[in-house]
Amino acid sequence: MKRIKLLAVLVVLWGLVMAPALAQGKWELQKNEDGIEVYTRKVKDTQFKEIRVVCDLPGTPNDLFSLLKDVEHHSDWVYLNRKTKLIKRKSEHRLLYYTEADMPWPLTDRDMVVEAVFMPAYKPNVARVEVKSVTSIVSEKPGFVRIPYSLAVWDISPVSGGRTKIDYTFRVNPGGAIPAWMVNATVAIGPVKTFQNLRNALTQRQKEPSLTP
Repeated sequence: MKRIKLLAVLVVLWGLVMAPALAQGKWELQKNEDGIEVYTRKVKDTQFKEIRVVCDLPGTPNDLFSLLKDVEHHSDWVYLNRKTKLIKRKSEHRLLYYTEADMPWPLTDRDMVVEAVFMPAYKPNVARVEVKSVTSIVSEKPGFVRIPYSLAVWDISPVSGGRTKIDYTFRVNPGGAIPAWMVNATVAIGPVKTFQNLRNALTQRQKEPSLTP
């Protein structure tokens, strides 16, 4: 059981984060649980597989945008996220933030700085969020391995019944000495946990009283 948890936590590095169609290989379904489909495929020039998550969530695309922009509360729903801190709000739709992943012993905790770009009208009836790692913003910290590369993309579409369809992809180089086979073997576990938490967070927000008259 401890081994399963150890391997599963490796995929927290995708937290909060997802990649456009730059990879080679065919998507293969790894897990279909609780309405959440998780796929993987091989990526050219790396041993780490790309992840894709497809699911429906309650609320509108704007509801999801609001939750994703609330970076200080990402730890409420991103699986095993220790903390996330806003560095700079460049504009209404462009954020820079720092995040930490709480890895279990004997793995070293990871951290990274990312820039999130929100595109409400990326295509007709499709919004997009791109979250990409950036460098030379925050100095590396003792006790952490800095993730050298990550790219996450959310494609977000409204569907019937006041719900939103998510098509999320993510690729990452976690840095340090983590064997690729460890990450690839249990790559579907973390995304399911995160999207279950995200669904619960969106449901809870819908229950909160509106502040507008």
